[in-house]
Amino acid sequence: MSNSPRNISVSLMGKEYMVACPAEAEPELLKAAAYLDKKMQEIKASGRIIGTEKVAVMAALNIAYELHNNQTSEQQAISNRLGQLSQLIEAALPNSKTVTS
Repeated sequence: MSNSPRNISVSLMGKEYMVACPAEAEPELLKAAAYLDKKMQEIKASGRIIGTEKVAVMAALNIAYELHNNQTSEQQAISNRLGQLSQLIEAALPNSKTVTS
């Protein structure tokens, strides 16, 4: 089986685009395209942004903002969990300081 990219068609705001994609990544690409199309349709429906290019840029900015916020939240959650685990480890270890008289 070949790993060479093949062309698949995705639809964004009613316009078809051909995209080269490895076969194993096709389902994820189609999901991403559907998500982008949904965001673009929402922005277009708001009526505040006119023009496909501007709608696409605003959708890209919104998606980038979502991604950044998700990454920041995940990093904070990981940091918090590591702090909790560190405290548990310190509490479980015997005290390494010995008192000599």
